[in-house]
Amino acid sequence: MSAKHEVRVERRVEAPAGAVWKVVTDLDHAQERLSQVTDLHVITPGPYAIGTGWRETRRMMGASDTQEIWVVDNDPERRTETEARSGNTTYRTVLTLEPLAEADATLLTVHFSASTPDPRALQRLALRVVGPLGLKLTEKALRTELDDIAAAAQELHAR
Repeated sequence: MSAKHEVRVERRVEAPAGAVWKVVTDLDHAQERLSQVTDLHVITPGPYAIGTGWRETRRMMGASDTQEIWVVDNDPERRTETEARSGNTTYRTVLTLEPLAEADATLLTVHFSASTPDPRALQRLALRVVGPLGLKLTEKALRTELDDIAAAAQELHAR
């Protein structure tokens, strides 16, 4: 038996895809731009690309959690996919940037999934009991993340 939870959120950003992409991939400034990130350390040197990895600490739901995150797919200024693992659960985050017909606007979409291929009994129980609440809290956190990205991209574009 496999367990999978998915959340998808989108937001219009009043900035071109290039500015949004700069914010999404600028790991050196993520901690100051993303309100939920309290610490970030880049593991791999070089530009943002497949294989880029970092250790990130986030404060969510009153607790801090640190994950190693790796870029597993990347199409500059269009799409990036990252993966993190904790125990037997894999977390995937796909950010998609779609230029809108109006100049200087982008539709930013995040699709987050948590997948546990063989959940233990306690994990199955936790998913049933707190699953719906967890999805709502995850959606709220993702909306905050998109708002933070939008604010930084719009500021960058206005310069």
